Amino acid sequence: MTHRFTTDGKLDREALAAELRQFLNPLLGHMRLEVSFDVRTQDAVPDDVESPEVVVTFRGRDEELLLERNAELLRALEYITLRGLHLDPHFYDHVRFECADYIAMRIEELKLSAKVAAEQVLTSHLPFKFNPMSPRERRIIHLALKDTPGVRTASEGEGDHRYIVVYPAPSSRDSAAKR
Repeated sequence: MTHRFTTDGKLDREALAAELRQFLNPLLGHMRLEVSFDVRTQDAVPDDVESPEVVVTFRGRDEELLLERNAELLRALEYITLRGLHLDPHFYDHVRFECADYIAMRIEELKLSAKVAAEQVLTSHLPFKFNPMSPRERRIIHLALKDTPGVRTASEGEGDHRYIVVYPAPSSRDSAAKR
């Protein structure tokens, strides 16, 4: 099955970048936002937690509007655009809308929070519960801790109230003792 913007299961970055430009120009005009944008493509970094192949960067007088309330408008603009272009949801994580490095800083904040939570779990042997967050942010936490010995992660809750819990992982000694 062929999906729009994919070839042999890989994202056609150049085709997507061209469509993003065509979609965003009139949309931003209708929104009357005083921002310009740049679309660039890049190769994904295989072991990076969040390595987009297409980055749309916004600059301009209305940056603050895009970033208000935890970048709610920036995230909504990204969602509407990706849905409007009928991008396969499997590839949503391959695209990032960015403004004033807000998303990049948020990713680093999540990675640091994940490490701090893992250290706390390893020290206290008690689970650590994060506040509810978006699927993309939960994914970053899961990936940041996937190779951390002694802890495991799980998403819990329903809908917009889904959150991550970092649990102490059973040690191989514990498993052997149960046998």
